[in-house]
Amino acid sequence: MSLIVFPAIDLKGGQVVRLAEGDMDRATVYGDDPAAQAEAFQHAGAEWLHMVDLDGAFAGASVNGAAVAGVLQRFGGKIQLGGGIRTRESIERWLDLGVARVVIGTAALKDPELVKAAARDNPGRIVVGVDARDGMVATEGWADVSDVSVIDLARRFEDAGVAALLFTDVGRDGLLKGCNVEATVALARAVSIPVIASGGVADIADIHALRPHVADGIEGVITGRALYDGRLDLKWAIEVAKG
Repeated sequence: MSLIVFPAIDLKGGQVVRLAEGDMDRATVYGDDPAAQAEAFQHAGAEWLHMVDLDGAFAGASVNGAAVAGVLQRFGGKIQLGGGIRTRESIERWLDLGVARVVIGTAALKDPELVKAAARDNPGRIVVGVDARDGMVATEGWADVSDVSVIDLARRFEDAGVAALLFTDVGRDGLLKGCNVEATVALARAVSIPVIASGGVADIADIHALRPHVADGIEGVITGRALYDGRLDLKWAIEVAKG
């Protein structure tokens, strides 16, 4: 089995951006054509794309829908989408439009039955976003930190049929500090659900570090800023991830 590399496109005001530690005031703009960026990733070999509607995550509803629709038209692979997806209607709407998987974060903590029902009706297409600050779950676009531990939240979905857990170490996201491999692997070993690593990927060393843990349940890794800053070559990362 190989590790999936998910290049990330984060949307703010229709533009491709990266945030530092999830702070909307610390956004770096990398382009104003998300669909063109998606095509570039596809040419480098990407079979999956991870997209986040950042405005949607804070608003609690889709804001950058037009940009997502544009990417859906031009990217030939599969798209995993998160950001403000908190109702059954929004889940079904995106799946019907052709998104392969939707990521549900805040609602997973506040309305777990919504997630379980959606996963039951859409097997393999619901991902639970587990965002952590010092081991505790962060919600509302990471603005709030709960008193629920990451592993406790993950275990609530153990038999729900979710496709994967997307684990983000908020304190590293967008900072190129290196992925928190230890915490990601600990989560993967604690549950039977596949885990996607996210937050802090700095260079090819992170791909090398995660690759041996596919057997522990690490399904993939999301990388954004390292690609945009030229620190990580996507084609090379995909080759290393395939082993």
